[in-house]
Amino acid sequence: MKQTLESLLQQSVNALKAEGILDSDFEAQINLERTKDAQHGDFATNLAMLLAKPAKSSPRVLAEKIVAALPVDTLVSKVEIAGPGFINFFINPDSQFEVVKQVLDAGAGFGLSTIGAGQRVQVEFVSANPTGPLHVGHGRGAAYGSAVADLLEAAGFEVEREYYVNDAGRQMDILATSVWLRYLEAVGEVLTFPSNGYRGEYVRDIAANLQRNAGEAYRRPVEQVLADLPADEPQGGDKEKHIDALIERAKSLLGAEAYGAVFDAGLNEILADIKDDLEEFGVGYQNWFSERSLMDDRSVQTALKRLEDAGYLYVQDGATWFASSRLGDEKDRVVVRDNGQTTYFASDIAYHMNKLDRGFDRIVNIWGADHHGYIPRVRAAMQALGADEAKLKVLLVQFAVLYRGDEKVQMSTRSGEFVTLRQLRGEVGRDACRFFYVMRKSEQHMDFDLKLATSKTNENPVYYVQYAHARVCSVLRQLDEKGRRRDPQLGLANLNLLTEEQESALLTTLAKYPEVLEKAAVQYEPHQLIQYLRELANQFHAYYNAHQFLVDDERLCNARLNLICAVKQVLVNGLTLLKINAPEAM
Repeated sequence: MKQTLESLLQQSVNALKAEGILDSDFEAQINLERTKDAQHGDFATNLAMLLAKPAKSSPRVLAEKIVAALPVDTLVSKVEIAGPGFINFFINPDSQFEVVKQVLDAGAGFGLSTIGAGQRVQVEFVSANPTGPLHVGHGRGAAYGSAVADLLEAAGFEVEREYYVNDAGRQMDILATSVWLRYLEAVGEVLTFPSNGYRGEYVRDIAANLQRNAGEAYRRPVEQVLADLPADEPQGGDKEKHIDALIERAKSLLGAEAYGAVFDAGLNEILADIKDDLEEFGVGYQNWFSERSLMDDRSVQTALKRLEDAGYLYVQDGATWFASSRLGDEKDRVVVRDNGQTTYFASDIAYHMNKLDRGFDRIVNIWGADHHGYIPRVRAAMQALGADEAKLKVLLVQFAVLYRGDEKVQMSTRSGEFVTLRQLRGEVGRDACRFFYVMRKSEQHMDFDLKLATSKTNENPVYYVQYAHARVCSVLRQLDEKGRRRDPQLGLANLNLLTEEQESALLTTLAKYPEVLEKAAVQYEPHQLIQYLRELANQFHAYYNAHQFLVDDERLCNARLNLICAVKQVLVNGLTLLKINAPEAM
């Protein structure tokens, strides 16, 4: 309906251009929304008010010209002008039944859009450091990013999903050193584990595998390992200096090749676990991009050279700085430290240069909310590289907070005290995880209610939506058990018998699905789809409780069966898009 009305309005605008009321090269932005009050029709547009200035006309006079130029269409029963120039459309009541045929004909394709017109979009999400298993906080970014990417694809965009693997830098060195120290314990050395090391059991598991595969090849006397190191925090020292000294000691005692083997043992095992975990969560990627590759192919140096040539680098106190404050950042940023090492931000500049060079029309970064302050410096880097920073869209995700009863569960990868995404899925299931994670706007704080997520009641939103689908399946089974058969053509011929209030509400909501899908995609808001599915399920349950479907009148029976089968199809389409099951029995 909405697409048809937009087409009618566009034809009217073209007619006004032909009459010279609007310039021939003027591009009109047509905004058409469903009305909240039925007295104002079914759809309304403020087009006349938007075009009044370029048309050099009052909005109300222009609205009259737009309405006069509208082509006749059986979809529209009446058009009214209201207020300062709103145009209200009243839809022909008989046209509401068309959506049932459209849904049943299109099946899984109902709601899909071409609004993206094949534009190439890269969506980078999760990208958690491979220093430990994914925890419940990462799960929200995974569910949200996956849903955003799938919605964009459903709206006609060409989407590439990417995970940026931070396989270089200090945190990875801390992991490698932690693995080596646990390995030393496994081969019989006795030592005090550093307070700033990674302490989770998974580190012991990696070390045990390393010991099984390498024997004592990486064993070094603990006296050499700990000799003359700065004191750790529990001994009144500095934990950061202590762990950095341990890293350097590990590199010097092992040598580059052996240290690299220990480093890779930790990286590869954790990364394999992350990939497996995400796959089981219904999250897949076209590309896993290595940070180390940016150093191996000298992309970091190339990016810095481009910034230097553009006049955005300077040297101060032995370090090289990016003059990002000239491009909207709050202060300038170091890209090369005084010891000659490039910073993480330098790698990020190179990574975004790489994204731009790959020719994406739009770059979508999905980051944790703690990265909010990082956005201006990345935008500054894109401008300095000569790119249109408007291509970049950064979406922030608040970490979910898990509660067991009234007790908040603390999560720290370093300490090892966290609940993994895999554990959460084991407790509440994949469907509940994905549904709850995208139920609210990504930037809103979220408390994950374990008790609600596992309940088999109408208060559990995912259960309530899935139960609507299962109820339709139950009706169809009852039909079969009674020896009756559904006649879709008879049902389509008698949809005018659907005159109940609940039937009218369902027809209206079914027709909204394509609009909701497009809007959720272009606004990066999968929670809009969740809200829609809850509304549709709620309306179906009200219908189910108020009326019989398998009535004796075959015409009415099949009309109602067609309607609930359309509801079933749209529930399947929406849930499938969110990677959530639509069970046939519950």
